[in-house]
Parts: sequence; C-alpha cells; structure tokens
Amino acid sequence: MRKQSGFTLIELVIVVVILGFLAVTAIPKFLDLTDQAKQANIEGMAGGFATAISLARAQWEAEGRSKNTSNQNFVDYDGTTLYLTVEDKANNIRPGYVLGTTATATIGDVNCVQVWNNILQQPPKVSTDITDLDGVNAADYYVVKDSTNTNAPFCSYYLRETIARDGSGNYTATGIDNVANYFRYFPASSNVEITIKN
Repeated sequence: MRKQSGFTLIELVIVVVILGFLAVTAIPKFLDLTDQAKQANIEGMAGGFATAISLARAQWEAEGRSKNTSNQNFVDYDGTTLYLTVEDKANNIRPGYVLGTTATATIGDVNCVQVWNNILQQPPKVSTDITDLDGVNAADYYVVKDSTNTNAPFCSYYLRETIARDGSGNYTATGIDNVANYFRYFPASSNVEITIKN
C-alpha cells in the first residue's frame, strides 16, 4: 500500500496567514497606482510640452531669429509656421516662445490649442469646451487661456481624469484649480509649471 501525502492543517493555516500578510501589505500599494498614473501623465505631458517649446526656440535661434515683414518672430517647425513672442522689456516678455499658428502681434493673442496641436507629435485631444470631456470621443485635456493680465496671459491644460463632476455626472470647471492636476504654459517667460492636486 502507498502512503497518501497531503498538507496538514498546520501547513494550510500557515499558507493562509502568509497570504493574508501579503494581501494587507500589497493591496494598498496597488490601489495608489491610479493616482500615481495620473500624476505621471501630467508630469510627462508637461515635460514633453516644455521640451517642444525649447526646441522651437532653439530652431528659431539656429536659423538667425527669423522675422516676417510685420516684424513678427516665426519659425518653420516641422512644416508648420509657428509665431513666437517678440521681446518687450517693459512687460518682461522674452522673445522666441510659441504663441500659435496665427500671425499675431501681441502675446495676448496666444492660442493654447494651436500651441498644443503643433508642437507635440500626435498630441492627446484637447478642447476649450468642458462639455467635450464627456462621451466616447472625449477630449483628454481641458484647455483654458487666462487673459486677466493682457501683458502675460497663460494657458492651463487640465487632465480630464482629475476634473470634478457635478451632480449629473458631467465634468465641471467650477473650482477646477482646487481639484485637478494641470500644467500652465507662460509664453512671456517660457515657464511650464505643474500642479498636482490628486
């Protein structure tokens, strides 16, 4: 006769206790991955955005600071004409930073969507309308141009997954700076500043 072998009750209890300890320590770490992914998303996009702004300016410098007949700075960036800031020492505006694809005489005319779509390669979808964040083909970022200071407007790019929803389940811009992850682009100085809220 063969002797049957198997697990004893003590061995099974020890395995269950070890699995319990692993679950208690590992599960909370996996739950935090969503927030870390949202943070990594905004940091990665902001880093790529800042690099693209710097590359456009570097190309403009390398090509001898091109100006058109209206004295506007511009650069042909990957087949697209980008218009750039013009130096204005009185308002602390540095030259050579992207304003968009529309010929513009002032920094107040910065077009946040044009900048996004033309400096990034295969950029995520953006919209200036918060209702475009809902639905199947929803935008990934909500874009707002702040023009309270006409001499130094800036663009804010908000990650959809971090924006609050109203009572109907629709995204809302109310109090957005207090809850969402976003970055801001300041064309006057070329600064890109990241804010992580959740």
